Amino acid sequence: MKTKKLLFITLTLLCFSFVTNAQRGVRIGYIDMEYILENVPEYKEASTQLNGKVQRWKKDIEKKNDQVELLKINLSTERVLLTTELIEEREEDIKVLEDEMLKYQQDRFGPNGDLYIQRRQLVQPIQDQVFNIVQEIAENKKYDFIFDKSADIVMLFSADRHDISDIVLRSINRSAKREEVSSKRDKKEVERKEDLSLEEDNAVSEREQAIEEKKDAREKDMEERKKVRDSIRLVRKAEYDARKQKLLDERQRKKDSILEVRANRNNPNPTNNQEENEDEEGDGNN
Repeated sequence: MKTKKLLFITLTLLCFSFVTNAQRGVRIGYIDMEYILENVPEYKEASTQLNGKVQRWKKDIEKKNDQVELLKINLSTERVLLTTELIEEREEDIKVLEDEMLKYQQDRFGPNGDLYIQRRQLVQPIQDQVFNIVQEIAENKKYDFIFDKSADIVMLFSADRHDISDIVLRSINRSAKREEVSSKRDKKEVERKEDLSLEEDNAVSEREQAIEEKKDAREKDMEERKKVRDSIRLVRKAEYDARKQKLLDERQRKKDSILEVRANRNNPNPTNNQEENEDEEGDGNN
Protein backbone atom coordinates (compact mmCIF):
# COMPACT_ATOMS: atom_id res chain seq x y z
CA MET A 1 0.00 0.00 0.00
CA LYS A 2 2.84 2.34 0.90
CA THR A 3 4.63 1.60 -2.39
CA LYS A 4 1.46 2.28 -4.40
CA LYS A 5 0.94 5.58 -2.60
CA LEU A 6 4.56 6.59 -3.24
CA LEU A 7 4.25 5.63 -6.90
CA PHE A 8 1.03 7.66 -7.23
CA ILE A 9 2.66 10.74 -5.70
CA THR A 10 5.68 10.34 -7.97
CA LEU A 11 3.56 10.03 -11.09
CA THR A 12 1.52 13.05 -10.03
CA LEU A 13 4.68 15.11 -9.61
CA LEU A 14 5.95 13.91 -12.98
CA CYS A 15 2.73 14.90 -14.72
CA PHE A 16 2.77 18.30 -13.04
CA SER A 17 6.37 18.83 -14.04
CA PHE A 18 5.68 17.79 -17.64
CA VAL A 19 2.97 20.48 -17.83
CA THR A 20 4.94 23.26 -16.18
CA ASN A 21 8.21 22.49 -17.99
CA ALA A 22 6.86 21.39 -21.34
CA GLN A 23 8.71 24.09 -23.25
CA ARG A 24 12.19 23.37 -21.93
CA GLY A 25 11.75 19.60 -21.44
CA VAL A 26 12.09 17.54 -18.28
CA ARG A 27 15.52 16.15 -17.43
CA ILE A 28 15.47 12.84 -15.60
CA GLY A 29 18.35 10.77 -14.23
CA TYR A 30 18.76 7.77 -11.99
CA ILE A 31 21.32 6.01 -9.83
CA ASP A 32 21.83 2.38 -8.90
CA MET A 33 22.55 2.36 -5.17
CA GLU A 34 23.53 -1.31 -5.18
CA TYR A 35 26.09 -0.67 -7.93
CA ILE A 36 27.50 2.31 -6.03
CA LEU A 37 27.80 0.38 -2.76
CA GLU A 38 29.54 -2.52 -4.48
CA ASN A 39 32.19 -0.15 -5.84
CA VAL A 40 32.93 1.82 -2.65
CA PRO A 41 36.08 0.24 -1.10
CA GLU A 42 35.12 1.06 2.51
CA TYR A 43 31.71 -0.56 2.08
CA LYS A 44 33.16 -3.65 0.41
CA GLU A 45 35.67 -4.15 3.23
CA ALA A 46 33.07 -3.67 5.98
CA SER A 47 30.60 -5.87 4.09
CA THR A 48 33.19 -8.66 3.90
CA GLN A 49 33.71 -8.45 7.66
CA LEU A 50 29.96 -8.53 8.24
CA ASN A 51 29.60 -11.57 5.97
CA GLY A 52 32.23 -13.30 8.11
CA LYS A 53 30.10 -12.64 11.18
CA VAL A 54 27.02 -13.96 9.40
CA GLN A 55 28.79 -17.22 8.59
CA ARG A 56 29.84 -17.61 12.25
CA TRP A 57 26.26 -16.94 13.39
CA LYS A 58 24.94 -19.56 10.98
CA LYS A 59 27.45 -22.12 12.26
CA ASP A 60 26.40 -21.38 15.85
CA ILE A 61 22.75 -21.96 14.92
CA GLU A 62 23.61 -25.21 13.12
CA LYS A 63 25.59 -26.37 16.15
CA LYS A 64 22.68 -25.64 18.53
CA ASN A 65 20.26 -27.37 16.15
CA ASP A 66 22.50 -30.46 16.03
CA GLN A 67 22.50 -30.59 19.83
CA VAL A 68 18.71 -30.44 19.93
CA GLU A 69 18.36 -33.16 17.29
CA LEU A 70 20.82 -35.40 19.16
CA LEU A 71 18.87 -35.03 22.40
CA LYS A 72 15.63 -35.87 20.56
CA ILE A 73 17.18 -39.01 19.06
CA ASN A 74 18.54 -40.15 22.42
CA LEU A 75 15.19 -39.58 24.08
CA SER A 76 13.39 -41.51 21.38
CA THR A 77 15.83 -44.42 21.75
CA GLU A 78 15.77 -44.53 25.55
CA ARG A 79 12.13 -43.61 26.15
CA VAL A 80 11.06 -47.16 27.00
CA LEU A 81 13.76 -47.35 29.68
CA LEU A 82 12.97 -44.03 31.36
CA THR A 83 10.41 -43.11 33.97
CA THR A 84 7.75 -40.49 33.27
CA GLU A 85 9.61 -37.94 35.40
CA LEU A 86 12.88 -38.45 33.48
CA ILE A 87 11.08 -38.20 30.14
CA GLU A 88 9.45 -34.93 31.16
CA GLU A 89 12.77 -33.62 32.45
CA ARG A 90 14.53 -34.39 29.16
CA GLU A 91 11.68 -32.90 27.12
CA GLU A 92 11.99 -29.76 29.21
CA ASP A 93 15.76 -29.63 28.54
CA ILE A 94 15.11 -30.00 24.79
CA LYS A 95 12.51 -27.22 24.86
CA VAL A 96 14.91 -24.90 26.70
CA LEU A 97 17.62 -25.51 24.09
CA GLU A 98 15.13 -24.99 21.25
CA ASP A 99 13.97 -21.69 22.76
CA GLU A 100 17.59 -20.57 23.15
CA MET A 101 18.31 -21.48 19.53
CA LEU A 102 15.23 -19.60 18.26
CA LYS A 103 16.08 -16.56 20.39
CA TYR A 104 19.67 -16.58 19.11
CA GLN A 105 18.40 -16.83 15.53
CA GLN A 106 15.93 -13.98 16.10
CA ASP A 107 18.59 -11.80 17.77
CA ARG A 108 20.94 -12.27 14.83
CA PHE A 109 18.66 -12.47 11.77
CA GLY A 110 15.30 -11.10 12.94
CA PRO A 111 13.66 -7.85 11.71
CA ASN A 112 15.54 -5.87 14.37
CA GLY A 113 18.45 -8.26 14.74
CA ASP A 114 22.18 -7.65 14.61
CA LEU A 115 22.38 -8.25 10.85
CA TYR A 116 19.72 -5.63 10.10
CA ILE A 117 21.23 -3.08 12.52
CA GLN A 118 24.82 -3.53 11.33
CA ARG A 119 23.86 -3.39 7.68
CA ARG A 120 21.94 -0.20 8.29
CA GLN A 121 24.93 1.27 10.15
CA LEU A 122 27.14 0.19 7.27
CA VAL A 123 24.95 1.63 4.52
CA GLN A 124 23.61 4.78 6.16
CA PRO A 125 26.78 6.96 5.94
CA ILE A 126 27.24 6.13 2.26
CA GLN A 127 23.54 6.73 1.55
CA ASP A 128 23.78 10.13 3.22
CA GLN A 129 26.86 10.95 1.15
CA VAL A 130 25.14 9.79 -2.05
CA PHE A 131 22.08 11.88 -1.20
CA ASN A 132 24.19 15.05 -0.78
CA ILE A 133 26.10 14.37 -4.01
CA VAL A 134 22.86 13.74 -5.91
CA GLN A 135 21.53 17.06 -4.64
CA GLU A 136 24.62 18.86 -5.96
CA ILE A 137 24.48 17.07 -9.33
CA ALA A 138 20.77 17.84 -9.69
CA GLU A 139 21.37 21.54 -9.03
CA ASN A 140 24.48 21.84 -11.20
CA LYS A 141 23.12 19.88 -14.16
CA LYS A 142 19.50 21.03 -13.85
CA TYR A 143 17.93 17.62 -13.27
CA ASP A 144 14.22 17.67 -12.47
CA PHE A 145 14.09 14.14 -11.09
CA ILE A 146 16.69 11.59 -10.00
CA PHE A 147 15.50 8.12 -9.01
CA ASP A 148 17.13 5.17 -7.31
CA LYS A 149 16.94 2.16 -9.63
CA SER A 150 17.23 -0.29 -6.73
CA ALA A 151 14.43 1.31 -4.67
CA ASP A 152 10.75 0.30 -4.44
CA ILE A 153 9.66 2.31 -7.50
CA VAL A 154 9.86 -0.12 -10.40
CA MET A 155 11.72 1.11 -13.47
CA LEU A 156 10.38 -0.83 -16.42
CA PHE A 157 12.95 0.74 -18.74
CA SER A 158 15.90 3.04 -18.22
CA ALA A 159 18.33 4.19 -20.89
CA ASP A 160 21.98 4.01 -19.87
CA ARG A 161 22.57 7.64 -20.83
CA HIS A 162 20.43 8.71 -17.85
CA ASP A 163 22.53 6.71 -15.36
CA ILE A 164 24.63 9.04 -13.18
CA SER A 165 25.91 6.33 -10.83
CA ASP A 166 29.50 6.65 -12.10
CA ILE A 167 29.42 10.41 -11.59
CA VAL A 168 28.32 9.84 -7.98
CA LEU A 169 31.08 7.27 -7.52
CA ARG A 170 33.71 9.68 -8.82
CA SER A 171 32.48 12.29 -6.36
CA ILE A 172 32.70 9.81 -3.49
CA ASN A 173 36.25 8.85 -4.50
CA ARG A 174 37.23 12.50 -4.76
CA SER A 175 35.89 13.12 -1.26
CA ALA A 176 37.88 10.17 0.06
CA LYS A 177 41.07 11.49 -1.56
CA ARG A 178 40.39 14.95 -0.14
CA GLU A 179 40.24 13.48 3.38
CA GLU A 180 43.51 11.63 2.86
CA VAL A 181 45.61 14.71 2.00
CA SER A 182 46.86 16.94 4.77
CA SER A 183 48.74 19.95 3.36
CA LYS A 184 47.03 23.01 1.87
CA ARG A 185 49.03 22.57 -1.29
CA ASP A 186 47.76 19.05 -1.78
CA LYS A 187 44.20 20.13 -1.01
CA LYS A 188 44.38 22.88 -3.64
CA GLU A 189 45.68 20.38 -6.16
CA VAL A 190 42.80 18.00 -5.36
CA GLU A 191 40.27 20.84 -5.65
CA ARG A 192 41.77 21.90 -8.99
CA LYS A 193 41.42 18.36 -10.28
CA GLU A 194 37.86 18.23 -8.95
CA ASP A 195 36.97 21.37 -10.94
CA LEU A 196 38.48 19.81 -14.02
CA SER A 197 36.65 16.56 -13.28
CA LEU A 198 33.32 18.38 -13.06
CA GLU A 199 33.97 19.98 -16.45
CA GLU A 200 34.98 16.59 -17.79
CA ASP A 201 31.81 15.07 -16.33
CA ASN A 202 29.71 17.59 -18.23
CA ALA A 203 31.65 16.97 -21.43
CA VAL A 204 31.55 13.22 -20.92
CA SER A 205 27.80 13.33 -20.30
CA GLU A 206 27.22 15.21 -23.56
CA ARG A 207 29.52 12.86 -25.48
CA GLU A 208 27.90 9.82 -23.91
CA GLN A 209 24.46 11.11 -24.83
CA ALA A 210 25.54 11.72 -28.44
CA ILE A 211 27.19 8.29 -28.60
CA GLU A 212 24.09 6.67 -27.11
CA GLU A 213 21.84 8.38 -29.66
CA LYS A 214 24.08 7.20 -32.51
CA LYS A 215 24.13 3.73 -31.00
CA ASP A 216 20.33 3.67 -30.76
CA ALA A 217 20.01 4.80 -34.38
CA ARG A 218 22.57 2.21 -35.50
CA GLU A 219 20.83 -0.56 -33.57
CA LYS A 220 17.48 0.47 -35.03
CA ASP A 221 18.96 0.42 -38.56
CA MET A 222 20.54 -2.98 -37.91
CA GLU A 223 17.23 -4.29 -36.60
CA GLU A 224 15.43 -3.13 -39.75
CA ARG A 225 18.08 -4.74 -41.95
CA LYS A 226 17.81 -7.94 -39.95
CA LYS A 227 14.04 -7.99 -40.46
CA VAL A 228 14.52 -7.60 -44.23
CA ARG A 229 17.16 -10.35 -44.28
CA ASP A 230 14.94 -12.64 -42.23
CA SER A 231 12.00 -12.02 -44.56
CA ILE A 232 14.13 -12.81 -47.63
CA ARG A 233 15.55 -15.87 -45.91
CA LEU A 234 12.06 -17.14 -45.09
CA VAL A 235 10.89 -16.67 -48.71
CA ARG A 236 13.95 -18.44 -50.06
CA LYS A 237 13.54 -21.28 -47.57
CA ALA A 238 9.88 -21.70 -48.54
CA GLU A 239 10.87 -21.83 -52.25
CA TYR A 240 13.65 -24.31 -51.50
CA ASP A 241 11.31 -26.53 -49.45
CA ALA A 242 8.73 -26.46 -52.28
CA ARG A 243 11.34 -27.46 -54.90
CA LYS A 244 12.71 -30.16 -52.64
CA GLN A 245 9.26 -31.58 -52.00
CA LYS A 246 8.51 -31.55 -55.74
CA LEU A 247 11.68 -33.51 -56.48
CA LEU A 248 10.88 -35.99 -53.72
CA ASP A 249 7.35 -36.46 -55.10
CA GLU A 250 8.66 -37.03 -58.64
CA ARG A 251 11.26 -39.47 -57.37
CA GLN A 252 8.60 -41.36 -55.44
CA ARG A 253 6.34 -41.53 -58.49
CA LYS A 254 9.17 -42.97 -60.60
CA LYS A 255 10.00 -45.45 -57.88
CA ASP A 256 6.35 -46.54 -57.64
CA SER A 257 6.14 -46.89 -61.43
CA ILE A 258 9.26 -49.10 -61.56
CA LEU A 259 7.94 -51.27 -58.73
CA GLU A 260 4.61 -51.63 -60.53
CA VAL A 261 6.31 -52.75 -63.79
CA ARG A 262 8.42 -55.28 -61.90
CA ALA A 263 5.37 -56.61 -60.12
CA ASN A 264 3.50 -57.09 -63.40
CA ARG A 265 6.51 -58.82 -64.92
CA ASN A 266 6.86 -61.30 -62.04
CA ASN A 267 3.11 -61.95 -61.75
CA PRO A 268 1.47 -62.55 -65.23
CA ASN A 269 -2.22 -61.87 -65.70
CA PRO A 270 -4.26 -64.52 -63.77
CA THR A 271 -6.91 -64.47 -66.51
CA ASN A 272 -4.41 -65.56 -69.16
CA ASN A 273 -3.16 -68.37 -66.87
CA GLN A 274 -6.69 -69.66 -66.42
CA GLU A 275 -7.39 -69.69 -70.20
CA GLU A 276 -4.15 -71.59 -70.86
CA ASN A 277 -5.08 -74.19 -68.23
CA GLU A 278 -8.55 -74.65 -69.76
CA ASP A 279 -7.03 -75.15 -73.25
CA GLU A 280 -4.66 -77.81 -71.91
CA GLU A 281 -7.55 -79.67 -70.21
CA GLY A 282 -9.58 -79.60 -73.47
CA ASP A 283 -6.73 -81.09 -75.46
CA GLY A 284 -6.35 -83.85 -72.91
CA ASN A 285 -10.01 -84.85 -73.17
CA ASN A 286 -9.81 -85.05 -76.93
